[in-house]
Amino acid sequence: MELRVRPTVRTDAPALADLLNEIIAAGGTTAYETPFTPEAFADAHIDGPAVITSIIAEDEDGRPMGFQILLASGKLGPGWGDIGTFARRGSTARGIGSALFAATKDAATAAGLKTINATIRADNSGGLTFYARMGFVDYAVARAVPLADGTPVDRISRRYDLI
Repeated sequence: MELRVRPTVRTDAPALADLLNEIIAAGGTTAYETPFTPEAFADAHIDGPAVITSIIAEDEDGRPMGFQILLASGKLGPGWGDIGTFARRGSTARGIGSALFAATKDAATAAGLKTINATIRADNSGGLTFYARMGFVDYAVARAVPLADGTPVDRISRRYDLI
């Protein structure tokens, strides 16, 4: 499959909200538990004040296959960005994340970041594998963070140093 990677724009919001909402509905791989409207998605992941960069991967027909966000976070401190990666369900083994991460690293460097943080649910084996493969290393664990239904799930924080 041929992938095209580019910055997201607000008109991508409906399709990407649908992609993310399908992941949320399936459960088990994202900390998000509440679906997004296209407007809320755009504000949080395309052009809101916390967005450092937002990248989309499309197939040869222009169908969104995944996206990656890099957000500023007051919890992380200066020089850090917080990453999130989302691939269309059923398509996670096609190089989508790797293509997105190459573009995100370039954008993070251009933005002057020193470190990228990924916080992954401990029960998300695919996410843990992906970030390890990209070169992220563990640096913290938040134990028993409750989901909306009260189920405790650890969160593993990994870092990728750009410098």
